[in-house]
Amino acid sequence: MQTLLLSASDPAAPALAAELIRRGELVAIPTETVYGLGADGLNEAAVAKIFQAKGRPQDNPLILHIWDARQLELFCHHIPESAYALASAFWPGPLTMVLPARDIVPRTTTAGLSTVAIRCPDSAVTREIIRLSGVPIAAPSANISGKPSTTTAQHVLHDHDGKIAAIVDGGPCRVGVESTIVDLTEDRPRLLRPGGIGPEQLISVLGDLVVDKAVTAQLGNDDIVKAPGMKYRHYAPQEPVVIVSGSREAAASYIRKHFIPGDRVLCFEEELPLYEGCSPLAYGKEADVTTLSAGLFAALRELDDPAIHQVYARCPVGGGVAYAVQNRLRKAAAFHIIDAEEET
Repeated sequence: MQTLLLSASDPAAPALAAELIRRGELVAIPTETVYGLGADGLNEAAVAKIFQAKGRPQDNPLILHIWDARQLELFCHHIPESAYALASAFWPGPLTMVLPARDIVPRTTTAGLSTVAIRCPDSAVTREIIRLSGVPIAAPSANISGKPSTTTAQHVLHDHDGKIAAIVDGGPCRVGVESTIVDLTEDRPRLLRPGGIGPEQLISVLGDLVVDKAVTAQLGNDDIVKAPGMKYRHYAPQEPVVIVSGSREAAASYIRKHFIPGDRVLCFEEELPLYEGCSPLAYGKEADVTTLSAGLFAALRELDDPAIHQVYARCPVGGGVAYAVQNRLRKAAAFHIIDAEEET
């Protein structure tokens, strides 16, 4: 199969991508978060292609993407007022809601669950593709399962060239980490995955929020999950990743003490002078956390190299999108964190 590379600026691209979706093909679509590997979310055979292309576990649910909040009623039922409040505040945008699914949504898409994860992305070309296709698009991140997510069309081409019908190139993703996911099917709203919408923003609308244990710890293989990114080791290069917390000086002292040839350091741009000679790679500025979220996955993909022995990573602190960056790095490290202050 030849994979078509379509430009989002080409007026003909949305119609062509929508036609491929209607035909049951896979099309990689740009969003503000990451590139998604899209298919007709109501077509079980098409959805099965997503799992096959990614090597994705069958119990890992997919997110349905819609082009307008008014479509919620088509695919969900018993929708609480809080969902409409969140949609009004954050859609289109990097927020996914878990809601009771209507029977029209195949259990292949929901990983056998009676709930569905759904969002309206902040990408005009992708919303137009969804509108023209006439179906919701199921789209997990367009990386090979478990590997760092795709934030450029070239990342997708690297992973899926010749295996999917098309890639719509919308340029680098603005947010750079997957959407925030909040479960609205329980008595209290529950944060399942942090993302571009921070917990503080959710609480400002909901007034209440429970943080699921999957955000802060590794789940077991037998745990049932309601949303992507909760259960399996994610976002990781093939070599081990270790997060080193603490002050700049303490972290640099610890890493230099343990660094051996073949290791790499993933750090903030401001810290580069501290790691001279230690093969440092900066993924953004600590003073501007949006650069960290936008640059994280590109950096992790660069570090996905069998010649590398181990990666020492520096992680931001705080809320908002920094909280999402923390989550992704902790998942990449399988929650292996060393406090340099305690080691000195």
